Amino acid sequence: MSDDHVYMTLAEGHEDDARWAYGTGFEDPLHGVDTTVPEGVDAAGLAACCLALGDDALVSAQRLAEWCTRAPELEEEVALANIGLDLLGQARLLYARCGQVDGTGRGEDAYAYFRDPGDFRNVRLAELPCGDFAFSVTRLLVLSSWRLAHFAQLTASPDPVLAAIAAKGVKELAYHRQYAAEWAVRLGDGTEESHRRMRRALEQVAPYIGELFTAYDVRDEVVAVLRQVTEAAGLPMPVYRPLPGAGRDGDHTEHLAPLLVELQSLARAHPEGTW
Repeated sequence: MSDDHVYMTLAEGHEDDARWAYGTGFEDPLHGVDTTVPEGVDAAGLAACCLALGDDALVSAQRLAEWCTRAPELEEEVALANIGLDLLGQARLLYARCGQVDGTGRGEDAYAYFRDPGDFRNVRLAELPCGDFAFSVTRLLVLSSWRLAHFAQLTASPDPVLAAIAAKGVKELAYHRQYAAEWAVRLGDGTEESHRRMRRALEQVAPYIGELFTAYDVRDEVVAVLRQVTEAAGLPMPVYRPLPGAGRDGDHTEHLAPLLVELQSLARAHPEGTW
């Protein structure tokens, strides 16, 4: 089973769906794909993994969408929007898989629009406000490096659907990381003002980096990427001391609730609405 086959099968035939979310509401979003949980795979653990990674992607995509009409240049606005769409696509696939294995049979809308903040399992770095462009670039660099490293591991998952989702995501995340790294170097090695802003962004992101390493064992790879980029940019390597609590446990900052209000308000006001 190829990753392209899984991705195309999920999207095929649903172009005219009129429910909320992003083409969701399918009767069977994994039509044509063998969704049986392989023998020996913990279904609850698989569902938790898909849910958490889906939440990371959804919340990150929502933050990136806030740059529409606000990016420094039109080209960057398009690039950030496309990165957000990539993440939205990953969220769709992960939520669809979660609904197949967690015993609820829920669709993508249920996960995206009808859960409260305490039910989300995204890392807290994803939910922080956008700040300036330097902050968003720095956050994207950290999150894409971390997510790419973990997705690379998941391509060997014993669950063939998750492995295929990961393989598809690796291609996208490699671009996300490259985009962020190029901008980090450009700003860090740019003007005095852009350098100052990048230093400040690294300081703001640093407290949330440690939480990423408690979730998955990808510390060495992520640290190596950050070191390479900061050295090229003439920036200090961020010193991370994790804050108490963790988004994976439902412990979030005060910024997640208003983000979800904006994301979910229309769907909640008109459940099962069509457009």
